[in-house]
Amino acid sequence: MKAHQLYNISLLLPASLLFASCSSPSSGSQPSNPDDDPIVTAATQEDDGASGPHVNAVTEAPTGFDGLPNGNCSAAEFRATGLTFSEVEAFEDGMGPTFNNTSCISCHESPRGTAEAHDDNTNTKVFGGSGSQITELRAGHFNGISFVDHPGGSLINDRANDRSIQEHILSGNEVQTLRLTLSIAGDGFVEAINSNTLAAIAAAQPAAQRGTLIQVPVLEATGQTRAGRFGWKNQNSSLLSFAADAYLNEMGITNRLLKTENTSNGTNVQGGPFDGKADPTATGEDDAGDIDEFTTFMRCLKAPPRGPITAQVTTGQSTFNSIGCAVCHVGTITTSPAGTVINGGALTVSTALGDKNIHPFSDYLLHDVGTGDGIVQNGGQGTRNQVRTAPLWGMGARTRFMHDGASLTATAAIQRHGNQAATARNNFNALSAASQADVLVFLFSL
Repeated sequence: MKAHQLYNISLLLPASLLFASCSSPSSGSQPSNPDDDPIVTAATQEDDGASGPHVNAVTEAPTGFDGLPNGNCSAAEFRATGLTFSEVEAFEDGMGPTFNNTSCISCHESPRGTAEAHDDNTNTKVFGGSGSQITELRAGHFNGISFVDHPGGSLINDRANDRSIQEHILSGNEVQTLRLTLSIAGDGFVEAINSNTLAAIAAAQPAAQRGTLIQVPVLEATGQTRAGRFGWKNQNSSLLSFAADAYLNEMGITNRLLKTENTSNGTNVQGGPFDGKADPTATGEDDAGDIDEFTTFMRCLKAPPRGPITAQVTTGQSTFNSIGCAVCHVGTITTSPAGTVINGGALTVSTALGDKNIHPFSDYLLHDVGTGDGIVQNGGQGTRNQVRTAPLWGMGARTRFMHDGASLTATAAIQRHGNQAATARNNFNALSAASQADVLVFLFSL
């Protein structure tokens, strides 16, 4: 992929984003979008496909944990793919030899939604939400210059099909971290964000707070790369790539995009008594094409809804922006125009996902905020201590925060912010108790 070129970019970046200066909320501002809420729009084209400026009106993305689709698929397709997303895998399905869990829903269950009284009068629970208490384990070694993967890769699977192949952290691998499972709600809209929009956000940030944008492979478009946006290290750029990655690394099921089984601490344990299904050359163990079902389901999820927006919430959001939190936790981003070709030519942005304002409170860039886990994935050694800005939408449905889930309150999470986020943390600490309370009320309205 060629370097990004920006076309017809319209950036509405107020002083609160560029300089983190203090401001008071405008009396005429809307509760869901105060005047100092950064809005980033881009009428651009990605290098992997052509588009033009926004022709359709830009509208708000649908939100809700109501078990209903976002318009990108029918209710029937949403239910069908949701059932596949919820299926429990078994040994005979190819699960393992080493793995973390037995279904997608095991890590992406909370909160639950109920879709009622559809066209076939069914009452079907549809899952896929914003909160999780499930973590994965990663490890490796830092030799003083570079991070070195643990034998078999940094991911240490918690489960195995036989005790004899259970993975453990081997001696000499002192870099160790837990990773909290991320929300998938609204990720179809995140996939539809133009890569140039992310580049523009980074370019507009003050140098000291500027995020890192990395290019990662699009697995379904051989040889193509795109701006990473999924995973704590932005290791994936498309939802199909993410689905294939998770099916292999979390459940141990090979598929057409990733055909090689995981090892046990670097030892090949494929086949024999440890693996219940052969790996056909074309499809891996995923002969039913489940990764496509998972992807459709995720692309049809609504964005997380907001709680009640009171005067205190609005004041808290204005304060959040004015103390510099919005430099990274960007409140509003506009997705690509419908018809834009993305993912290395493998996907065209649909009408349901394109031309939408979303409110993720993230810039989807990598930053060093002092909590980096020391793990290197697709971004190179320079990203060792960087993590993706945590999207705050859906925060009200969570009980654990930061990349490792080790912060159990929002205040504790704020206090862990350092390095590129130290100024925002210090500004928060300098607020009155009442203003701090306003910020916390705003955060839990998300």
